[in-house]
Amino acid sequence: MKRFLSRLALAPLLALAALSSVQAHSADEEKADAERHRAMAAAHEAAAKCLEAGKGHDQCMKELQAACKGLAIGKFCGMKHQH
Repeated sequence: MKRFLSRLALAPLLALAALSSVQAHSADEEKADAERHRAMAAAHEAAAKCLEAGKGHDQCMKELQAACKGLAIGKFCGMKHQH
């Protein structure tokens, strides 16, 4: 029981320590982040147009992956949805 209470008492302190380690982004970092989001959005818009043109899912996903190489995490350019 003492262990539980001591852990319970430490929980808010650990949460506060985690929050204090979060760093704000500089204006330049935020600008670069916005540019990456715009580039990802453009790649997804191109993928949507590719699908609308009837090129097929596989071809459009290859084009999306090529457009997003080095831009986003994962092979779906930072977005994945159900099929």
